[in-house]
Formats: sequence, C-alpha cells, structure tokens
Amino acid sequence: MIRVLVLSLLLVIAACVLGYREIQARWEQPLSVPDGGYRLVVNAGDSFRRVVSRLSADGVVAYPELVILHARWTGDDQQIKHGEYLLPVNATAQSLLELLKSGKTIQYQLTLPEGITLVQALNILGRQENLDVAVEGGQDAALLEIVAPYPHPEGLFFPDTYQFPDGTTDLELLKLAHQQMMAILEEEWQERAPDLPYQNPYEALIMASIIERETGLPEERDEIAGVFVRRLQAGMKLQTDPTVIYGLGEAFDGNLRRQHLGDESNPYNSYRHEGLPPTPIALPGRAAIHAALHPADGTTLFFVARGDGGHVFSTTLAEHQQAVRKYQLQRRKDYRSSPEKP
Repeated sequence: MIRVLVLSLLLVIAACVLGYREIQARWEQPLSVPDGGYRLVVNAGDSFRRVVSRLSADGVVAYPELVILHARWTGDDQQIKHGEYLLPVNATAQSLLELLKSGKTIQYQLTLPEGITLVQALNILGRQENLDVAVEGGQDAALLEIVAPYPHPEGLFFPDTYQFPDGTTDLELLKLAHQQMMAILEEEWQERAPDLPYQNPYEALIMASIIERETGLPEERDEIAGVFVRRLQAGMKLQTDPTVIYGLGEAFDGNLRRQHLGDESNPYNSYRHEGLPPTPIALPGRAAIHAALHPADGTTLFFVARGDGGHVFSTTLAEHQQAVRKYQLQRRKDYRSSPEKP
C-alpha cells in the first residue's frame, strides 16, 4: 500500500514537473508576430484578458488562457498601462507582459522650426495625424491660460523636436514647449551680459525673435544683436523689416512697400515707433536668445542684406548708404535677404 502511495506521489510530482516545463516552454516560445511588428492599442479600461483575446483572434498568441493565467497568478495583469505599443517580431508572452507594464508606448515626433510664428506652429500641429487638435487659434482661452500672465502668446513656445504618444493634444505639447521656453529664457537671463537695455526677460525674448527673423547664419546673430542693442541705447529706431511684416499679418503679400514703412497705425512698425515692438514676432531658438543677451561689442549701427543670405555691417550712415546702393539697388537675380527658414 505504501509503495502504491509513493509511486502515485512520484507520478504526480513527475506530471507537475513535466507540466511546468511545458508551460515554461510555451511561455518562452516566440509569439506569431508578423514582419514589421504588431501595433497593439490598449484602451483605457481594457483588461488584460481583453487584450490577450484580441491578440489570440489575430493569431499572435497561440495559448491565450496560459498567458492570462500566468499574469493573474503573478498579479501582473493589474499593472498594464493603456496606450499604443509596437510588439516586435521576436516577442514572447513574457516580453509582451513586460512591455504592457512598462508603458513604453509608440512615440511620434514633430519639429517646430526656429523663426516660425505661432500661427505657423499651430498649422504644423494641426497637420500632425497622431495629435488631437484642441486649440482654436492663437487667442484660444486655454492657450492664453498657459502663457499667463503674458497677454499675447507669440514667441512663448520653444522651437524644438518633440516626441509624444498617440492621443496627445496640441495643447499638451504647447504647454511643454512653453515650459521649456520659460526655463531656457530664465537660464540665459541669469547669465546675461551687463548693461543691456532690457527691463525683463520678456524684452530679451522680443529682441531674440527679431534676431531670429533677421538672419539664419549663426555667426551673424551676436553682431545683429549688437547693432540693435546699440540702437536702443542711442535712442534710435530699430528700423527692421520683419517687425513691420509681422504687424501686417495676412495683409502682407510678399512685397514690403514704402506705404507700409510709413504706416504709424501698425504698432510693430519699427520705422515709426521707438523701442521694441509690443510682443515677439516669432519663436526664437536658444542661439538667438543667447545672442540677444550677449551682443557683440563694436560700433556698427547698420546692416544690409547682401543677397546671399548674409549681411554687410556699417558704422556710419554714409557707409550704409554705399552698401545699400551696391547690394539693394542692383540686386542679383537669385537675391534673398536671409537663409531660407524651414
């Protein structure tokens, strides 16, 4: 009798060992993931059983009950996070579970180039397929709440490449861009050069946006900043075309006319109004912000576009007028005032 009991016990143990090994083999066996991976969407409120059932229906998981039972036994089925995942070709049931627990969802990306306006940034965000649109124009109440206490949102978002999961809203991304801009602006402001004509970081941001629109050549930014800073310090008008163009908005047809330069009703007309314009005119990058706060020393007060993307700088009005006659009155066929912005 005892021998029978012992034999039965051994058989049970053997069966358990073999069963465990079989389960372990199936657990570590690669899933049937198609070439290129499998895009898996876990919606908020989805149970692990529901997710595995979908995978089973698509032929990815051959032993759904085994996977569900294991996850329930370990408690991992309560730790999965919703989102969009990419299951790699060599995935196993174990790596599937680890992926869903990690929350490492598919990340999309977009770039807000330096020097674009907020309107252009909103257009870029609106064309992104995996980004949900929540902002209705530059004066959207939720957008204004993000940038408060600033009354105008222009220039307050850092141009950069951003990554985000599917389902993110443009407002969420803009909030991140604003936080980044404020952090960088404050960092640069703390390291600023002495005796600058700015009352606060916002005025430096305005200047940076003008620098960003005036040139795309890295080596010119601090020199252009120097010109504008010396003009402010001397009580001269900035007299820069990009501010006028920004003030014209959609009325600008690509041709800046004499009547535009003489229009005092345009608050951004730096040919008629002294000092800085009321707001930034674009989204400046860090290099432009740094240049605004570290202008080059010198005596130059004027500059004119050569037509190849660069500028000629002059100290006296006579030198400047000579440069204007050379580069503006006899323009080259492929003339451009600055390097093209993306």
